[in-house]
Amino acid sequence: MNEELLTILDHMEREKGIDKELLFKAIESALASAARKIIGNKEAEVTATIDRTTGTIKILSEGKEIDSAEFGRIAAQTAKQVIIQKIREAEREIISDDYQKRIGSITSGSVHRFEKGDIILDLGKTEALLPRSQQCPGERYKQGDRIRAYILEVNKTSHGPQIILSRSDAAFVKKLFEIEVPEITEGIVEIKSIAREPGERTKLAVWSKDEKVDAVGACVGMRGSRVKDIVKELHGERVDIVRWSEDLKEYVKASLSPAEPQELKFDKEKKRVEAIVPDDQLSIGIGKHGQNVRLASKLIGWEIDIRGKEEKVKAKAEVEEKDKTKKAKAKAETEVKLSEVDGVGKKTEKILTGAGYDTVEKIKGLSLEDLTKLEGIGKKTAEKILKSAKELGS
Repeated sequence: MNEELLTILDHMEREKGIDKELLFKAIESALASAARKIIGNKEAEVTATIDRTTGTIKILSEGKEIDSAEFGRIAAQTAKQVIIQKIREAEREIISDDYQKRIGSITSGSVHRFEKGDIILDLGKTEALLPRSQQCPGERYKQGDRIRAYILEVNKTSHGPQIILSRSDAAFVKKLFEIEVPEITEGIVEIKSIAREPGERTKLAVWSKDEKVDAVGACVGMRGSRVKDIVKELHGERVDIVRWSEDLKEYVKASLSPAEPQELKFDKEKKRVEAIVPDDQLSIGIGKHGQNVRLASKLIGWEIDIRGKEEKVKAKAEVEEKDKTKKAKAKAETEVKLSEVDGVGKKTEKILTGAGYDTVEKIKGLSLEDLTKLEGIGKKTAEKILKSAKELGS
């Protein structure tokens, strides 16, 4: 038993990478616990030691060595249990470390079982969780189906590593393009931005470091072969590939595709842009339930307000009309009423307004002769009116 134990522990350290000293201490602790059960005193001070050179086991209780025929059998069983436990822990640690390094990559597994809407995948050496929140709307699976997913995070638990997967994260689509398009892996083409509504639509902005390589063409592939494979993996989700540009105006235009803006107005302080498109393109510019303009906004990081040309003209006219009304109201509020002018009573006011002189400004421009020509206004009244009008209107 002694030599066999040392041989096994040496093998464990060499093949499994488990520290031999750690195994020695674990077996000693387990042996001490087993010894307490044999002597019938769980509170007894019992220590077990294994000679690191010979493998000899010595058990002491209250400072005295215990010799029992049962210890040989128990020592063998205990050592076996500890070794099996440590092998499992080591394998879990290896798997955990392996998947920690693979966070941000894509893995695949088969559907093992379902738990309250979550999917448990069999990855071979371990299992992974695809939560309902990380699944794409409309995707349905059955037991045994193969699924590819993005490794989102890895958590350590007492039962081993918990690997969380995602198919709804925008990074999943980005990684699919990195796998499918060699120019991205080589660093020639770069994915600058991505915006996604899982199961519905994704917009991808790409840029090429090499002028000879068309970034959009590289991602689409010959006759659309590359993007078709990705769309197939996404179960028909629409993917728009647009050309990224340092010129914000060009970038906004590309992001709103298939609509073609005719006019763009930028508010840099609020990071907002007003896009004017032909009226017959307004619906596609906005997209189903506002999806196209919403994704375009996420892609460029600016709020986009999209309008049709006719709508803009109408809105401009409404603004001008409101401004005109506002000015007229303000002017009316500041103008002096005719009744406030000396010499103007109700009868005289009626004569003046009837002749078209309904404001103090108009009266100021009249001569004495003009006023006295009006029936009912004498020279003295006219002089008083003119004097008062000039004073009030100054």
